[in-house]
Amino acid sequence: MNLYGLIGFPLGHSFSKQYFTEKFEREGLPDCVFESFPIESIDKFGALLKANPSLKGLGVTIPYKEQVLQFVDELSDEVKSIGATNSIKIAGNKLIAYNTDIIGFEQSFTPHLKPTHKRALVLGTGGASKAVQYVLNKCGIDFLVVTRNTLLNSSFIHYNDIDPQIMAGYSIIINCTPVGMWPNEHTAPEIPYHLLTSEHYLYDLVYKPLKTLFLKKGEEMGAVLQNGYDMLLIQAEASWKIWNSD
Repeated sequence: MNLYGLIGFPLGHSFSKQYFTEKFEREGLPDCVFESFPIESIDKFGALLKANPSLKGLGVTIPYKEQVLQFVDELSDEVKSIGATNSIKIAGNKLIAYNTDIIGFEQSFTPHLKPTHKRALVLGTGGASKAVQYVLNKCGIDFLVVTRNTLLNSSFIHYNDIDPQIMAGYSIIINCTPVGMWPNEHTAPEIPYHLLTSEHYLYDLVYKPLKTLFLKKGEEMGAVLQNGYDMLLIQAEASWKIWNSD
C-alpha cells in the first residue's frame, strides 16, 4: 500500500482526503490511500512517521508549515527561501520539503491581474503568506504585510493602519489568514471594505466556503474576486507529481 496524508490541526476544513480519495478511484489506483492526520502538537510528528512506515508523501497545513521543517532532511530552493513547506516527499528514511503553494498561488492568481494591479496588501504572516510573498516578488508587485502583531517585523503594518491612502494605492488584497473559514463564515478580516472599488482585486486563500464574507464584501463594491479553490487543486496535483517522482 502507498500511503499519503495531510498533517495539521484542526483538519475539519480540509478537502485533501476527499480530493485524493476521488482521484485514486477515478484513476484506478487501488493501492493508494490518503489519510488525514490531525496532530495537536508538532512534537507528535516523529511518532506519526513511525506508526505509518508506508507513507510516501505528506501535505502540510496550518499551523505546521514552518514548524515541521525541524524534522526534514532536505529543503527545496523555494523552501530555503521562504522557510515554509506544504508538501513533504518521503523517500526511504529521507524527508524532502517542497512548497507547491507557490505553484498553486501563482497559476491561479496571475490570470486575473490587470495593469492597474501594481501593489498588494498581504493579510497574515504564516507559511501561506510567505508563499504569496514569494510569488509577488517574482511578479514584481510591491506589497505590505498586514498583521495584528507588528512586533514580528518593523516593516509590517497593523490593520488599524489601513487608511484611505493605502486602500487607494494597494489595489490587490490577499487574505492569507484562516479568518472567514468554515465554520466561522460570518467573520472577515478587519479592513475598510467601504473603500473598495472596481479597481481592487481580492484573493482569498480560503476555499471553504467558496465565497467568504471577505469576497462577498468585495463583490458588493465591484472588485475582482478569486478564492483558493483553484490554488488547492493546482498545489495538490503538483504535490502528487513530486511524491511520485524518481
